[in-house]
Amino acid sequence: MNNKVWYPYSQMQLNESRYKVVHAEKEYITLDNGKQLIDGVSSWWAAIHGYNHPELNEALSEQANKFAHIMLGGLTHKPAEDFAEKLVQITPKGLNHVFFSDSGSVAVEVGLKMAIQYWSNKGEKAKCKFVSLKKAYHGDTFKAMEVGDDSDYQNSYNHILNKGFYTSIPKGGFNCSKDELMEALRELGSILKAHSDEIAGFIVEPIMQGAGGFQIYSPEYLTEAKKMCSDFNVLFIADEVATGFGRTGKLFACEHASITPDILILGKALTAGYIGHAATLSTDIVYDAFLGSTYEEAFMHGPTFMGNPLACAVGLKSYEIFEREDYLNKIKHIETHFKVAFSDYQHKDIHQIRICGCMLVIEVVDEDCVNGFKDYAVEKGLWLRPFGKYIYATPPYIISKEGLEFIISGLLEWFEKKQL
Repeated sequence: MNNKVWYPYSQMQLNESRYKVVHAEKEYITLDNGKQLIDGVSSWWAAIHGYNHPELNEALSEQANKFAHIMLGGLTHKPAEDFAEKLVQITPKGLNHVFFSDSGSVAVEVGLKMAIQYWSNKGEKAKCKFVSLKKAYHGDTFKAMEVGDDSDYQNSYNHILNKGFYTSIPKGGFNCSKDELMEALRELGSILKAHSDEIAGFIVEPIMQGAGGFQIYSPEYLTEAKKMCSDFNVLFIADEVATGFGRTGKLFACEHASITPDILILGKALTAGYIGHAATLSTDIVYDAFLGSTYEEAFMHGPTFMGNPLACAVGLKSYEIFEREDYLNKIKHIETHFKVAFSDYQHKDIHQIRICGCMLVIEVVDEDCVNGFKDYAVEKGLWLRPFGKYIYATPPYIISKEGLEFIISGLLEWFEKKQL
């Protein structure tokens, strides 16, 4: 084997097929053989404007001509200050402080460290564990793995991970029954009641779980869970790395439940797929616990590339485009197209179809049902990359009606062929 690049989530000895990209424009990826693919997954949910966007290119170039990077240790700069101000303006009210980092996983680590030190600074050092949802995925760094419940990503490390507590989402999806809601809340309540003296926070992917299986659940659960966390002195942490910036149909998924988390984590679409960057926001209550006369109380964390000016310039321009072009309305139309095509669709190989905002997932009954799908999709002219029992589509918000219909027809054709 002569691989110089060690690829993610790959058994390198299997020499999986990989397609070399030479150009990308709007929703299209061009391969080295000249074939064009419609990107149905936005490069892991990040490229919400598609590719090669002229305004984002210009923002990047203009900032690069001034300075590409400045450390935030002892220095500051306008792009970071302006971007932080914008994030405070658009996120749920009360999140007034922004800590930048360079990836979603690191932003999760930052949020968890904040929660632990928050309680430590208040004299409650025993509060250092977390509650998370079953099937949660929060990233691949160590503390992020500890609050995750997706064993496929963690099997090699389970023997050294200091796991916390796990609780179920309500059954029944977005509009669950009262009984389903109460059952899930009782489970969470029993954990908080028994262990609140050692729990620092409850971390969730609001409304929609990502790599753990694209499960969708009730906003009312989040509303009530936030109240319970307040009652039991537990911080509520919302990981919106995947859901933030419109993916569920709201700008932030927390808005479905009208809640402000104590800590909010953003990534992926934050910088439109141009530069890896992330942000961890906190309320005044959390932030104020780090203020004092000594550095012992300060938050001693500082990624080299935090607040990178290129990333901040692109992030600012990205949201400007998002708002100006009314992306939430575009997302609503995408969701409607998905629902018209799939809400009543049934197939012997399909267990369940779930749709939320600009996300469609087809959960099949067995992993064998997706064997060969990736190569089929490429031959068809699509980039859709299933994993496990899930075929999912999270296209760029700028996708044309024709491009969206092409994704839908490609998915339907796959299952129709298997029907024969």
